[in-house]
Amino acid sequence: MILPIYVYGSPVLRKVARPVEQNEEGLDEFIDNLWETMYHSDGIGLAAPQVGKSLRIFVIDGSPLEEDDPSLKDFKTTFINPEIIERFSDDKTYEEGCLSIPNLREEIVRPEKVKIRYYDRRFNQHEEEHTGIAARIIQHEFDHLEGILFTDKLAPLKKRMLRNKLNAIAKGKFEVSYKVKVAK
Repeated sequence: MILPIYVYGSPVLRKVARPVEQNEEGLDEFIDNLWETMYHSDGIGLAAPQVGKSLRIFVIDGSPLEEDDPSLKDFKTTFINPEIIERFSDDKTYEEGCLSIPNLREEIVRPEKVKIRYYDRRFNQHEEEHTGIAARIIQHEFDHLEGILFTDKLAPLKKRMLRNKLNAIAKGKFEVSYKVKVAK
């Protein structure tokens, strides 16, 4: 089922998400819905808070960016209860966007490499290191679980310059091809 994407101004996007229980009711169906919603919205990552669920889970399929980074060809994973164990230095700047902040893209600085521990959808634990665009996508989606949006990482002056655009998004004054939920 395709779920609506909650947009900037929705309180759920600012909450720290709660851990997922292994026997969480409806978990498999919810994961399937996350994937379906992400693909329908032309996203490469989607976190549970973005569809109104304050749960520590996100999905990523980096394959649409394979041309920019061939290592993303098979980068398709469900991350449950992820923990970023380490962020390595060598910060890089890259343009990011977000389904919850439609039609806005900005240059964001993030570490080039991360080590992450998480469970997959069968609750098998993994610990991996990722670099480049994969590390960036992971950090972006992980931030959603912490109630952080990519615009929070902008310099204060840049945030002030975007205030009117963000306020318009919060009021539903934008157009996208996917289903959204605007805060009331």
